[in-house]
Amino acid sequence: MPTDPYAWLEQSLATIHRADWYRSVQPINGRPGATVVLAGQEVINFASNDYLGLAGDERLISVATAAIAEFGTGSTGSRLLSGHRELHRELEEAIASTKQTEDALVFSSGYLANLGAITALVGKRDLILSDQYNHSSLKNGAILSGAAVVEYPHCDMAVLKTLLKQRQNYRRCLILTDTVFSMDGDLCPLPALLDLADEFSCMLLVDEAHATGVLGKSGAGCVEHFGCTGKQLIQIGTLSKALGSLGGYVAGSSALIDFLRNRAPSWIYTTGLSPADTAAALAAIKIVQQEPQHRTQLWRNIHYLKTLLQQLPNLKLLPSESPILCFQLPNATDALKAGKQLRDAGIFAPAIRPPTVPTSRIRISVMATHEITHIEKLVAVLKDII
Repeated sequence: MPTDPYAWLEQSLATIHRADWYRSVQPINGRPGATVVLAGQEVINFASNDYLGLAGDERLISVATAAIAEFGTGSTGSRLLSGHRELHRELEEAIASTKQTEDALVFSSGYLANLGAITALVGKRDLILSDQYNHSSLKNGAILSGAAVVEYPHCDMAVLKTLLKQRQNYRRCLILTDTVFSMDGDLCPLPALLDLADEFSCMLLVDEAHATGVLGKSGAGCVEHFGCTGKQLIQIGTLSKALGSLGGYVAGSSALIDFLRNRAPSWIYTTGLSPADTAAALAAIKIVQQEPQHRTQLWRNIHYLKTLLQQLPNLKLLPSESPILCFQLPNATDALKAGKQLRDAGIFAPAIRPPTVPTSRIRISVMATHEITHIEKLVAVLKDII
């Protein structure tokens, strides 16, 4: 008698439920912002990566609407076929100028940028050394490349140096790391990583997704923050967080970008970024460059919230140098309970659980558009429930 080949799906879902790992989507109505309407309830939004509050900015909306009117809603094909517009090239030049690199290449998402770059740069004869806490896109890009992949303990340069002594057994070696770790909020030790990459003749790829627009004097990211602009490395990032749009990019040497145009499958075989998203990202970069007050206000909010949270004796913040502030809870059940209590009090800061992170936590994202009253309400609620 034949058996149902899909029966395992229900069994797997039951396991996910038992482990408190089950996830579901919740509708947000209206524009993104410091407050949103979530499933019919108005809440203060501490779950967004829109760090500068640009996703709802009228200027981005205006240029996106104008781009649709001129170019239509979609790019209609890959950039190598019918999908390339001058707008794409303007955005790439703006990214390269911001990052102070020779060139840049725009992908349809940050995830695709990581998959495409990593699989193009290394293969079966190569070695990848990857930080334990790297984003899923870096981890999956490493697996798909076919290279030998070894994870080193989070930001542990001593272990990484030991692992690099195996480098001579491989054709190429690529070190992978986030610059801002998205579920912890801490920074990678970039200067030390660059020193090791130089010592062992390795490529270094850094993901600036949560640093672009946020860190550095001009908002160029963690590379600028550490004074490493101009160093030889590969910079990847997104247009969907502080820049309030959609898409990803790779920035680096002209040779690197020319190579990726010819070898990155997730760029070659994917429809080009839509005109609206391209125009919005370009406008956001100009705002970041010309209006530093948004970044200044963001960091005021971060410092104020950290000061208040550090006064709560039962709340142990993870080390952070970014808008991402996290505190751990004993297990997924406690994290879900805390997330629900926050939600009931009008705060959206959901629980983050395994397998996304090794230990359950509440993740708080600070925005430039949060008001003092928003921050103080969050702290008051936490004081009552933690």
